[in-house]
Amino acid sequence: MRAAVVRQFGPIGQLPIEELPDPVAGAGEVLVDIQATAVNFVDLLVITGKYQFLPPRPFAPGKLPTGIVSAVGPGVTMLKAGDRVLTLAEHGGYAEKIAVPARDCFVLPAGMSFAEAAAMSLAYDTAWFALCERGRARSGETVLVLGATGGVGMAAVQLARAYGLRVLAGVSSAAKAEAAIAAGAHGIVDLSLPDLRDSLREQVRAQTGGAGADIVIDPLGGDVFDAAIRAVAWRGRLVVVGFAAGRIPTLKVNYVMLKNMEVSGLQVSDYRKRAPQEMAHCLREIFRLYEEGKLRPAPPVPVALDGVRGALQSLQDRSAKGRLVLMIGNEATI
Repeated sequence: MRAAVVRQFGPIGQLPIEELPDPVAGAGEVLVDIQATAVNFVDLLVITGKYQFLPPRPFAPGKLPTGIVSAVGPGVTMLKAGDRVLTLAEHGGYAEKIAVPARDCFVLPAGMSFAEAAAMSLAYDTAWFALCERGRARSGETVLVLGATGGVGMAAVQLARAYGLRVLAGVSSAAKAEAAIAAGAHGIVDLSLPDLRDSLREQVRAQTGGAGADIVIDPLGGDVFDAAIRAVAWRGRLVVVGFAAGRIPTLKVNYVMLKNMEVSGLQVSDYRKRAPQEMAHCLREIFRLYEEGKLRPAPPVPVALDGVRGALQSLQDRSAKGRLVLMIGNEATI
């Protein structure tokens, strides 16, 4: 099989495409012919050796590939050849085939393409855990989603709307407001206004009767976090998802105490490893809402396996337009 292979951690431009022996499904495993795998920012960290969990080399990067079960190993009864699945593989997605435990595979809804499933992975499950598990969202509450037009942000907007929350979308410019409203946001918080520390809070209070946001989902960090913490309602919850703005912020915890608020963090890979039943419930919910027409992933941008280095480079320099998905197998369609 063909695969992108990490033999030494280093620049993405050195990532080779090689021929490797086909994997074989062992006991409790299935062999999956990969059809589509998203290209994620976390892959940059893995390839360059900067991620906190690194597999033994050599390996193919690429998380959560989708594909078709082509063979089942001894002891597998819940899946059969021909099943269309999303896998929870932590690496191995930048390849034509992968052997993965059957318990880590989830049959796709009939109407969901491989590319859609790959594009939704990591974004929608991250957003679901931030909103529903860490944020303990309840219908009728107000959630402020920062970075609302990014992958996780857009997923959070759609999920919050589906669960009956009032959604405020934090956007980096007024030009992005239309996309956030189209995704389901009820209101906009413009993060490009002067004096962000005060202007963010003023915008949120103006749209919540002065109360603030019950939940804030923050994939940005930096100055945005510093401003957003002031817009949290009494007994509100702020969930830290990432630091796309570049700076890891600090927090004076007396402010947390005075407002009876909670600040928590989310690393979704831990749920795949430590709480598989919760992850299974998350995916069932995402698939259910998709089938009900309440989740509408943006059309993925297809990339051939040979183009993976260019795709990673566009993520690195932030020039990527849309959700990049490697289209690998013959059955893969957008």
